[in-house]
Amino acid sequence: MGAGHGGSLSAAFQPGDSPVHRLEPHTKLVAVLAFALVVVATPVHAGWAPVAYAGYLVVVLAVAAVAGVGPRRLGRSLLIELPFVLFALMLPFVARGPRVEVVGLSLSESGLWAGGGLLAKATLSVLAATVLAATTDPRALLTGLTRLRLPQVLVQILMFMVRYADVVGGELRRMRVARESRAFQARNLGALTVLGPAAGSLFIRSYERGERVHLAMLSRGYTGTMPTGPVAVVGARSWVVALTLPLAATAVLASSSLLG
Repeated sequence: MGAGHGGSLSAAFQPGDSPVHRLEPHTKLVAVLAFALVVVATPVHAGWAPVAYAGYLVVVLAVAAVAGVGPRRLGRSLLIELPFVLFALMLPFVARGPRVEVVGLSLSESGLWAGGGLLAKATLSVLAATVLAATTDPRALLTGLTRLRLPQVLVQILMFMVRYADVVGGELRRMRVARESRAFQARNLGALTVLGPAAGSLFIRSYERGERVHLAMLSRGYTGTMPTGPVAVVGARSWVVALTLPLAATAVLASSSLLG
């Protein structure tokens, strides 16, 4: 339960003293969720949708600039949406409806709209989540989830993931070094006879470690809930600052629909 655990996940956090950093974590969680809902609520087939997406992008990039989250950090985070990119690229080819010629390819018009909308919404949501992760310590995020009344079981599962992901990763690295020291090289399917038992061994070791940690917690009086410190009252000004992101996105949505 030491503070040293979860180092690989804490690497996403960039300490700072920007207005975004100083906001309470639960207010930022609500703001990012509300922003994502506004983005998702944008009609995909509306002619003004691209204008709205561009406005959302300006808003989230402005917040990232205030928070000091650079383009390189934002760019790296977009790798997580590669499955959505592949799916969006397939839609124009497999969707039905009227066809249009694009660079000599016959593509579905509705597929182009749907694929573009999916890609835009995924990208904007990932960028907003990246700003949240870069400006909020993982442990503070868990505190924010608790204040938002998320079920304690889910919060504690996330807590242990944050704290012990680095421990399990270290175990995996030691197992890899042990294999390589015995001249093991995964060059063909025959390597699965070694990697399969290794994966099972890692699972068993992690399960046994979890049991030992649970017994240690019970011996120290654990009753199903983790102790929390005093809860600070969040003023209206903090909520207004935090909700600037979704409110600006709502203004973009309303103005785009009216002008469109």
